[in-house]
Amino acid sequence: MSGQPAHAAIPPNYAEVLDELKRQVRSAHAKAALAVNRELIELYLAIGRQLAVQQGGWGSKVVERLARDLRAEFPDIKGFSRTNLFNMRRVYLAWEGASETVQQLVGQIPWGHHVVLVSKLEDSGAREFCLRKTVENGWSRAILGVQIESGLHERQGRALTNFASTLPEPAGELAREALKDPYVFDFLTLGEQAREEELERALLEHIQRFLLELGVGFAFVGRQVHLEAGERDFYLDLLFCHLRLRCFVVIELKVVPFEPEHVGKLNFYLSLVDDQLRHEADGPTIGLLLCKEKNRVLVEYALRDVAKPVGVSEWTTRIVESLPEDLEDRLPSVEQLEAELSRLPGGPADEDKGEER
Repeated sequence: MSGQPAHAAIPPNYAEVLDELKRQVRSAHAKAALAVNRELIELYLAIGRQLAVQQGGWGSKVVERLARDLRAEFPDIKGFSRTNLFNMRRVYLAWEGASETVQQLVGQIPWGHHVVLVSKLEDSGAREFCLRKTVENGWSRAILGVQIESGLHERQGRALTNFASTLPEPAGELAREALKDPYVFDFLTLGEQAREEELERALLEHIQRFLLELGVGFAFVGRQVHLEAGERDFYLDLLFCHLRLRCFVVIELKVVPFEPEHVGKLNFYLSLVDDQLRHEADGPTIGLLLCKEKNRVLVEYALRDVAKPVGVSEWTTRIVESLPEDLEDRLPSVEQLEAELSRLPGGPADEDKGEER
């Protein structure tokens, strides 16, 4: 035995070098995956273009034959099914004539995302919007489907705000794009008489879905955040930090329709946050008032002379309030249900018999 240790001493900078190598490996792997995906998309679009050119004389049977021949020639390559060949033509036609900027984005998302986009969105503007958001936010195919079904392309940037007069550009435009109207909390099951604290609690119980609905950049800070002023206590419903805007966002929840005084209270909260929490490098604190419903004229008047940046949006759970008539006719009545329950062991009928005995 030489007496030498089994392992050489680890240099002081080893962990730092290892972290850097890991970063390089991950970066190279991501670039390689992106390059492979781009090549695949280009191939599928080229096939789609050929099918679009031959569309007049190539019907379903010819495409089916083409799919068989391609699979026979390239048995190890997946994606040459009859259905996918038709998808290639649809995707090619969807992006044909798009701007150069959009064309550059096309190769940055997986093929399955393209299929979702063309199958769920007919409007080219909506497709381009969702393509951009997918690339920006790194959405999975499932998340992309959820965002399309929630009508994100129709809601983004639609909140009523006073940002034009309270925020400098481009911060004002970025802030407008960060808000939407309405916000859809379809993961909640709240009764009509739900209170604001119940809404807060329910949103935080589903914080992942809540953050997804808020959009990229929002980071949760706290609920019922305590601030003091004039020897009184005040509590913010929800406090977030927006990473891209580099500012605090105060969200006030209302389970009632919009009232002008709601803006005054939120404006007061923004002053407290700016004075007590905001750092010198932070942007102005933004307020978002989420109410059950709003009157546009009232909101515009309420925001007109407010000095702090405030946005007002509605929130909804999209609960179906009434059943379709054809389904309602097929459901049993209360009397029928009671009659059926009375026949079950331990039901009302059995209880009545027990009393008689």
